[in-house]
Amino acid sequence: MESAISGIFNLQGKTAVVTGGAGYLGKAISEGLAEAGANVYIVSSDEVKCMDLAERISNETTSKCFGKFIDIRKEASIKKCFQEIFEATGSIDILINNAAFSSPGNFVTMSEEVWLEGLDGTINGTYRCTKAVLPYMMDQKNGSIINVSSMYGLVSPNPEVYGGSGMDNPANYGAGKAAINQFTRYVACHFGKYGIRANTVSPGPFPNQSVQADTNFIKHLEEKNPLGRIGKPEDLKGIMVFLASAASGYLTGENISVDGGWTAW
Repeated sequence: MESAISGIFNLQGKTAVVTGGAGYLGKAISEGLAEAGANVYIVSSDEVKCMDLAERISNETTSKCFGKFIDIRKEASIKKCFQEIFEATGSIDILINNAAFSSPGNFVTMSEEVWLEGLDGTINGTYRCTKAVLPYMMDQKNGSIINVSSMYGLVSPNPEVYGGSGMDNPANYGAGKAAINQFTRYVACHFGKYGIRANTVSPGPFPNQSVQADTNFIKHLEEKNPLGRIGKPEDLKGIMVFLASAASGYLTGENISVDGGWTAW
């Protein structure tokens, strides 16, 4: 028999959409929601990758998962994807705006075109997807939107950490992620009356496997972090299930940093 406390974390019967849901962090997010009982639509520009992951998760859990194509740069693609999901399920209960793309470059020499592309890959993609899902959530008087920001939406990259690694985080990325934090508060305050909650998760140092090959750089990251380690994708499962579920039913407009204490210094 399910206890009351475990029941409020249960996502059974809920439909979740995870953009960038087959990526390095998105994969763990998709798994976590499915493990909590949600039926998960894993969407990105790599439909085959999404479908492969969806099949694996469906086989490993009791949830039904599906892979679909979406291009967060194009409003028409987003609308089509969400409409098809709604027609198949009758609801969109959870949206995780995880997909993003970067447009790196040295700030002094960066062209305006590169700068704007970086903003498009962060705040604009989140804006487009949120705008597209809101009508469905407003009609059903319920929904949880979780936007993925970054520690660099809160603090600047520390040049001493990056040194000569060439991995310094670009200015347009952090600016776009900071915009997501404010945008989340706007959505929370303007659409709460419809039963819609909006919150942000700001991951800290979660370098992907290719970056982890630079062991010296990883050592610098670990030394900067109060918990003394880099993040693992699985570290995001719990917070995502919490924010998607009834366990956080009175929580909206917040940003939660999952960064090992990075922003607490």
